[in-house]
Amino acid sequence: MQSNLGLRGVSAVAVVAILMLGVVLPGHSQSTAGKNAPAGHSGKSAATADPALIDLSGYQQVLAKYHGKPLVVNFWATWCEPCRDEYPMIVELAKQFKSQGVEVVGVDMDDDSDMNLVRRFIARMQPGFPNYRQKTGIDLDKFYDGVNPQWKGTMPQTMFYGKDGNVVGFFLGSRPRAQFEQAFRATLGGSANSGTPGGAK
Repeated sequence: MQSNLGLRGVSAVAVVAILMLGVVLPGHSQSTAGKNAPAGHSGKSAATADPALIDLSGYQQVLAKYHGKPLVVNFWATWCEPCRDEYPMIVELAKQFKSQGVEVVGVDMDDDSDMNLVRRFIARMQPGFPNYRQKTGIDLDKFYDGVNPQWKGTMPQTMFYGKDGNVVGFFLGSRPRAQFEQAFRATLGGSANSGTPGGAK
């Protein structure tokens, strides 16, 4: 009888310990992921690996990869304060609309010299979606124009694509969350003529 009580006591302690670990570990892993995880390894590789470098051709390949799915592409940089303020909202909306099939991709516009800042930013934000980085030394005006003829380098910039791959709209500069939610929904319509966010047409 005494041994049974002892076992029950141990089981109760174990349950409490497991529950406590469940509460503590998610927050702990968010704050330390990227510090200890080598870039490119399994687990949270999309969040911890250095973003793959792309030029305009690479960007078009990214779009082709997601053809058939609603897609949101957010262009950001660590030196852009509005980008840093907006990015957590993009992460939240990506989670919110994931179940509806909306894919999200980030494109970092930092230079090679800022890679430590980029790594820390991505490790802290834990986006849960892939990020790419523009190749240094490319013709940026050509890149801007190829992505969006109305984009002249304003940051942040967010592109919204329907399932058919056509541009539903875009935001030059930051916007309130309500406008972003409307724009995310517009990608589900899949038509360039419906729900154009931010007066993009």
